[in-house]
Amino acid sequence: MEQEIVEAAQGLWSDVEAFLRGNATPWRMYQIAALVGLFAVAHGVRLALTPRAEGWVRSRDGWPRWRLRVAVVVIRRIRGIAFVALAWTAVRGGERLGWPVAGDLMGLAATIATAWIAISFGGQLIRNRPLRRVVTWGAWTYVALLYLGFLDGAAAFLDSLAITFDDFRISALSVLKAVTVTGALILIARAILGAAIRRLQRSPDVSPSMRVLATKALQVLFFGVAVAIGLRAIGFDLTGLAVLSGAIGLGLGFGLQKVVSNLVSGVIILLDKSVKPGDVISLGDTFGWINELGARYVSVVTRDGREYLIPNEDFVTGQVVNWSHTDEFVRIDLEFGTSYADDPHLVRQVAVEAASRVPRVLPDRAIACHITGFGDSSVDYVLRVWIRDAQDGLASIRGNIYLALWDAFKERGITIPFPQREVRVQGADHANRVRN
Repeated sequence: MEQEIVEAAQGLWSDVEAFLRGNATPWRMYQIAALVGLFAVAHGVRLALTPRAEGWVRSRDGWPRWRLRVAVVVIRRIRGIAFVALAWTAVRGGERLGWPVAGDLMGLAATIATAWIAISFGGQLIRNRPLRRVVTWGAWTYVALLYLGFLDGAAAFLDSLAITFDDFRISALSVLKAVTVTGALILIARAILGAAIRRLQRSPDVSPSMRVLATKALQVLFFGVAVAIGLRAIGFDLTGLAVLSGAIGLGLGFGLQKVVSNLVSGVIILLDKSVKPGDVISLGDTFGWINELGARYVSVVTRDGREYLIPNEDFVTGQVVNWSHTDEFVRIDLEFGTSYADDPHLVRQVAVEAASRVPRVLPDRAIACHITGFGDSSVDYVLRVWIRDAQDGLASIRGNIYLALWDAFKERGITIPFPQREVRVQGADHANRVRN
């Protein structure tokens, strides 16, 4: 194994040494000096154009985000673009003067720089920044080795860095190929998956819960296939992986019961459509609307902007109030009391009229006011109204209705009593009589 690594390293060094010796001529040195000068000019172009370009882009207020993003990418690569333009201009100028620079060092540098710029722009399609950097640097390295003639030697050296287990051999080259194939397949899968998800979101025939379920199923399918193909690219036997994953799954099933329970509960929630994104729910002391259905939790956003991540199991095993499960209409009951001196018929009439004037109350649905009992200090009533925007909060509509009742009762002379207690202090004679 060590002998194989040494021989591969010697072969790679031989290629590098031959390249250096072939370029150690006065004509090649002139081209290297010219390339350094062109790079310095390109750097000057960047220093001169970048502030003006950034100011011009900032003034484009009406541009869409994708166009602004492209402009920023171009501004960050002004130096590379300028160097490519200057290098190819020098190559074409040398050809017209009869200098063999197209296939020489100048043409080689222009070709590599052009490929690097193209890779830089293509890498912007990858949203994940660390992954984009890995892919970009890997592609840059591959292009450089390819055009410099070091690709075969580098491949042989990476293939010599290997580990052998019985009949299974894994090398750095095979791992690199697997990562490359898997990354390419993941990018393709993400593009196809994004198109499929956008089509699902636009489909009116698919419920929100089924959209979430279909999205997660497609993610597992596409990314699972990409990883499986990547493992096959390095010669990994997936049969042994299946046995190993079964044993690991059995062990995790005992140690991660809650996690598995939440995952299964998430699937149940998506299938039975009990809750869906946008529903207004109450769970314990939490009241808000569902923002997202996750694999392990449900994201609930409250009126005060807090986001609660509630485990899926609580939605399956606990009591959940879904204010918008079958329809969006919600009835609100408000309790109050008035004095015994006030006419109950007038109280009911005034309460209904006051509630009907509140903006969020639906006037086309029945507004009712009923006597619920005769209390110690007041006649007790319940006022029932209907709304259709529970996601805007219940406390606010209750407060507005109570305020409307207060104003209406004050205008009509209806009083809202409160409990009163009378305390009498007995004199000394009464105390002596009780004592005797």
